[in-house]
Amino acid sequence: MEFESRIDLSDLQEAVANIRAEIGKIIIGQQNTIDLLLTAIFADGHVLLEGVPGVAKTLTAKLLAKTISTDFSRIQFTPDMMPSDVLGTAIFNPKTAEFDFKKGPIFSNIVLIDEINRSPAKTQAALFEVMEERQITNSGTTYPMAFPFLVMATQNPIEQEGTYRLPEAQLDRFLFKIIIKYPSYQEEVQILQGNHGRSSAESNNPVDLVNSILTPLQLSTLREKVRKSIVDIKVLEYIAKIIHETRNSKFIYLGASPRASVALLNASKALAAIRGRDFVTPEDVQELTPSVLRHRIILTPEKEMEGSTPEDVIAQILQKIEVPR
Repeated sequence: MEFESRIDLSDLQEAVANIRAEIGKIIIGQQNTIDLLLTAIFADGHVLLEGVPGVAKTLTAKLLAKTISTDFSRIQFTPDMMPSDVLGTAIFNPKTAEFDFKKGPIFSNIVLIDEINRSPAKTQAALFEVMEERQITNSGTTYPMAFPFLVMATQNPIEQEGTYRLPEAQLDRFLFKIIIKYPSYQEEVQILQGNHGRSSAESNNPVDLVNSILTPLQLSTLREKVRKSIVDIKVLEYIAKIIHETRNSKFIYLGASPRASVALLNASKALAAIRGRDFVTPEDVQELTPSVLRHRIILTPEKEMEGSTPEDVIAQILQKIEVPR
């Protein structure tokens, strides 16, 4: 599949390079994570970050948000948090004898939800509408979210006491589930050197060292370019085969939904654009499939007892399906 580039992506690539440089002032390594986060931003998708404490999940999300000139809010989920603590609540105004809606912290552009699995199902369910429709409804009135709107949520996979498993309906609304691993030995040495060389003020507020790169208008323009990327029918069929196979695999109890196939398509367009192409290749699809599917499929109990992971089964599916050329 040979295509000639027809969209000028130089401004997008420049923005990506500058964002990487800004985040690189603080974060050492994690290039794959940063690339996936950038892909999610240009694909207009929410992200679930999973990793043990101390691997800079929250800091990475904060730094990325700083590179875009928009509002940012952080919500720490706790077991006693109510939906109104997130969305807002109607408060009686004695002067007008009417209820005024006081917006909650979800009304921002980039929202970081720390430890999303710390809150019970009722509070998690409050995010359904806002993540899917970019709006909330309170007392029959709809309140749209300002552009852009992106949720980045973190969760700890190890500490399970006092946590609540995210329902499948909510997991399906995340474009990616990104696994953040420990840094390598050399990266850890660089982390220590960087921390040792900073002043106490810089160490306490590392986000202040990062500059904004994109405005909302610029982001909107770049997203339009991403949407216009060329996708050959063979690549569309390839995506459909991957998703279809998750529903027919004997190792998978719950397969991926049509939302997953659309997510894989949109993410592949964004990744191709970041790599400087206005057309999607099967390699783009293969690279993103684990991040798009790992939280959307449930293995059979037998497969889980064998010690297999969703990544193992996804790799088998990719190996089984013929790659279009």
